[in-house]
Amino acid sequence: MLPELTDLDHFRSLLAQAPAADPAAQAAAAERNGQLTKPPGALARLEDLAIWYGGWRGTGRPSIENPQVIIFAGNHGVTAQGVSAFPAEVTAQMVINFEHGGAAINQLAKLAGARMDVLALELDRPTGDFTQGVAMEDGDLLAALQAGWGSVDPNADLLVVGEMGIGNTTPAAALACVLFGGEAADWTGRGTGVDDAGLANKTRVVAEGVALHQGEIKDGVDALGCLGGREIAAMAGAIAAARMLRIPVVLDGFICCAAAACLAQSSDGALDHCVAGHQSAEGAHPVLLAKLGKEPLLSLGLRLGEGSGAALAIQILKGAVVCHSGMATFAEAGVTDG
Repeated sequence: MLPELTDLDHFRSLLAQAPAADPAAQAAAAERNGQLTKPPGALARLEDLAIWYGGWRGTGRPSIENPQVIIFAGNHGVTAQGVSAFPAEVTAQMVINFEHGGAAINQLAKLAGARMDVLALELDRPTGDFTQGVAMEDGDLLAALQAGWGSVDPNADLLVVGEMGIGNTTPAAALACVLFGGEAADWTGRGTGVDDAGLANKTRVVAEGVALHQGEIKDGVDALGCLGGREIAAMAGAIAAARMLRIPVVLDGFICCAAAACLAQSSDGALDHCVAGHQSAEGAHPVLLAKLGKEPLLSLGLRLGEGSGAALAIQILKGAVVCHSGMATFAEAGVTDG
């Protein structure tokens, strides 16, 4: 059972004390991999994924039985600056669609055999416009982190977190910019499809937000409060909780990776239990993945969000694990090794 988060420093301290993978289980998985009826390395990255997964689950012969997908929804005060092609009302409308099973993520979660949860976070109270002040005061940030932290099923054995929040590529770009440097234009993309004038406006908003807050930001937790959103903070909270529970995580696109980056910039190795599900069509996502040291499992030009690319990548993890744990060894199959 995870402890309740008492304050932001408590969250930081838990991040710093997060458990590592089980080296004995990882070694056992690697040993088994070397005995399977295939040429060494023939399954390439699938072999690495299975060994990685087994290390986090504490077994040399793992299985994936209970994946969980959690979609967090939040609204952003910065949308008043005209940064999105869609109105903020769409966030609540899409939450209803998720709840009724009508979105792409519902289909992909069902295909993966995943439990899917939807958490709407105070949609009637958007975060602050970060060009004018902080997005979230400490209490709001802590509540959002706790929402994510408490949403992870301890019985899950794989986690995907996704988001819905009109305008949320803007705070994601601002977070990446303040955490990794560069110009606002390097990190700002078209999101839901803004035109050239919209992109220029969005870039201005990101630059103004970063300029206003960067002097106060000492780590990723600070960045979340100044520039983030409730759903982005909740994703970070859930990813951190999964680490405490040794549940591997499949990261989704640019916004999810921006949330994850806030953990990575707060504590070394905070994302060791994560793999990147896919590389999205958002222009800065490949750069962000490189900063995080994550190679995507898929690259299909997706730009939907909702955890959709990561949910699709559950199939890759399942394939890796089922080959690793289900294949016969040379001894079991009576096949001569080498």
